[in-house]
Amino acid sequence: MTYRFLICLIVFGTFSFTFSQGSPDYEGGLNIAFDENGKKYLRIISWAQVQAIHNDQVPDEQEQTNFNLARARILMFSQINEKFLILTHFGLNNLNSNSMSPTGLSDASELFFHGVWAQYNLGKRHSVGAGLHYFNGISRLNNQSTLNIMTLDNNRQSWSTVGLSDQFGRHLGIYAKGSLGKLQYRVALNDAITNGLDDRDPQNGGSAVYAGKRLLGSAESGKVFSGYFEYSLFDMESDVLPYKVGTYLGGKRIFNVGAGFFAHPSGSVRADVDGILEPEDVRIFAVDAFYDAPWGNDGSAITAYATYQYNDYGEDYFFLAYGTGNMAYGHLGYLLPGSVLKTRFQPYASYAVNTYDAFENNRTIFGIGANTYFSGHNSKLTLEYRHESFGDDKLGTLTLQAMIYL
Repeated sequence: MTYRFLICLIVFGTFSFTFSQGSPDYEGGLNIAFDENGKKYLRIISWAQVQAIHNDQVPDEQEQTNFNLARARILMFSQINEKFLILTHFGLNNLNSNSMSPTGLSDASELFFHGVWAQYNLGKRHSVGAGLHYFNGISRLNNQSTLNIMTLDNNRQSWSTVGLSDQFGRHLGIYAKGSLGKLQYRVALNDAITNGLDDRDPQNGGSAVYAGKRLLGSAESGKVFSGYFEYSLFDMESDVLPYKVGTYLGGKRIFNVGAGFFAHPSGSVRADVDGILEPEDVRIFAVDAFYDAPWGNDGSAITAYATYQYNDYGEDYFFLAYGTGNMAYGHLGYLLPGSVLKTRFQPYASYAVNTYDAFENNRTIFGIGANTYFSGHNSKLTLEYRHESFGDDKLGTLTLQAMIYL
């Protein structure tokens, strides 16, 4: 059993001026307006997540409780008129006593860009942009924000390209986004990363490795394509920023159905029995549905999400959390009756099953937990038990998380 105690101190601004985050105290975050109508502005978003992690499954000579700076970020976006916008997002992740260096020059100690993009607005409903961006395809969860998520964290396998074709969930390229009536879309053409996490070389007659650009060259394996399309049956969601809200706590009435894809021609490589490299396309498709709405007139609300995803990373591919096969995931939460001005409680449960062509066993992940909202997502506690099973490997994790963002 592993116990994690996570304290997140977050200062966060958002584009919305409603109670979509569930807090009556939140009024637009940190915003500097340069005119009276708000068309010229600078928004600054800053957050830090600090963890104290206790693990009793370590050797006797190792300390069981350690600290970790999981995220330290600054995000800024600005416009001087409604025609264009620029966004810059930088920070670091997972700084701990093992990754720190005496002079702060190690890879883990250094800041890097999580996002830098310039956007041109083609009227009020359509935009195009370029840079290191987070307008991803596949599913809602591959575009998930971690600051207003309902469960403790995102379903890991739904961030389906992290480190394989991108830099920490962000690709470098061009995108287009917008809405056609009730249909919202985001599509992108990007460069694939050359040196991804999968640094293996193919074994003769073995399974595929995700290293097409590194082994075959950029002419054959340099570009990736992605898109996500969702239809809103009820309220429309903001798409100013790419980050999808996990739960509105009854602040909106949302019912969206979506579908998305990711394609990387010759993204993976196999070696035949003679050692000759053969390219294989990476193809991922998903359909999903998201429901979040008040339930009655007593302040209660329901949040539900379900997705099915087909993953093809190449023949018998398996690496870390990723593998060729199928994935189904869902979660359900119920916000108990109460006033937005008082402490709220939200029990929830989640379940995921992954099948892999390379294994007979499935990976299953079950989570059950509850959120305590002191001021919506701006101040909350989350307690979650998570059980993961994959063949003979089983792992139970109990996590307590405290989060504040302003």
